[in-house]
Amino acid sequence: MTTTRQHADAAGINSTTVETVHLVGVGAGDGSEAREHLEELERLVATLGFETRGTTLVKLRRATPRYLVGSGKAIEICDAARSEEADCIVFDDDLSPSQQRNWEKLTDGCVIDRHEIILDIFAAHATSRESVLQVALARAEYSLPRLTRAWTHLSRQRGGRQGTRGEGEMQLEVDRRIVLRKIARFKRELAELARQRALRRSRRESIPVPSAAIVGYTNDGKSSLLNALTGANVGVADELFKTLDATTRRLVIPNSLDLLLTDTVGFIRKLPYDLVDAFKSTLEEARLADFLIIVLDISDLACALHYQTTLSVLRDIGAETDNSIIVLNKCDLVGESESDDALRRYPEAILASSKRGIGLDELKSRLRARLYSSMSITRFVLPESRHDLAAMIHRTGRIVEEVYENGSIILTAQVSEQTQGRLRKYVT
Repeated sequence: MTTTRQHADAAGINSTTVETVHLVGVGAGDGSEAREHLEELERLVATLGFETRGTTLVKLRRATPRYLVGSGKAIEICDAARSEEADCIVFDDDLSPSQQRNWEKLTDGCVIDRHEIILDIFAAHATSRESVLQVALARAEYSLPRLTRAWTHLSRQRGGRQGTRGEGEMQLEVDRRIVLRKIARFKRELAELARQRALRRSRRESIPVPSAAIVGYTNDGKSSLLNALTGANVGVADELFKTLDATTRRLVIPNSLDLLLTDTVGFIRKLPYDLVDAFKSTLEEARLADFLIIVLDISDLACALHYQTTLSVLRDIGAETDNSIIVLNKCDLVGESESDDALRRYPEAILASSKRGIGLDELKSRLRARLYSSMSITRFVLPESRHDLAAMIHRTGRIVEEVYENGSIILTAQVSEQTQGRLRKYVT
């Protein structure tokens, strides 16, 4: 697969074709964590269709301002990439705009970082109007301080007085204004979409159905779980960040209430903060849900680290993690001893396989118990003519007793706070 990298995305200038890459990881100590990050970076670039020709792991005590790594190590990396005929060098750590320019001067080629790789994956997978705009905003903000990369071939800047500026400087100012206008437009359109989404949510909340958000590391099986539970048809693939848009489906639990389940964008270590900020509206579903379903891939050796990353992102967006259910997905891919080890680490978790339907009944039972535990028994006295309100209580709660007496419908039911709040005037 051939992919075109835009060096100044917002301005649409100066493209470089990339098919093969050399990866660079930077770490301290024994480098074990940096090695894991580098393996994850290899999966990220593979998602874009790039072939990894080689890797370099740099043990670094202190970052240097010019290349991040020392000059000698920088030349060594360049030589390795040239010998492998790699089209591009990809750093696992963020490069500052000046470091990126220095690297591209040194290599006379393409040098990017993990941040830019993730932006490109998000851009490739964005489908809805909102996710496309969110990615476009993040890319424009990322490209703004890097616009000079597109104009190094033009005349050098010669000062600031009228008539003394070079061609490159004048073009840079034009491009900067273009990008700033785009950023302002993206923000306006996203604000309008956020207003529309808030309106839809308020309408949905007027019908008091409890909600749960499915959260977790990217590619751990969140969309597969939503499909298995609700019969939804959310696209799934063995790719990172396959799902960017929040998808909500109704789950009907026998002998219980209905539940709105929302599949959210996946998390990842070193997720760029501008993307967390851009997708806060999507992640808001997790913050506002009544409780969370945290999905972990039990077959992944980094499962524990993925769990910590998930908790970290949830804390960043202000989501409550105490009231959550942990699902250890893909249990069909591991042996009994690995499953037992995982249950010792997460004793309240559920072993499951979305693909084979394992653990889904147990999860539904746990969801039913969680729903009822958050509800209180309330007595309502409704006018005989308000069968619509009686139907709502039947639909959203568990009926304990129903009596017709003196022109009234007297219902004793276990209901949620939302239902109780809406029908407060009928509570006795």
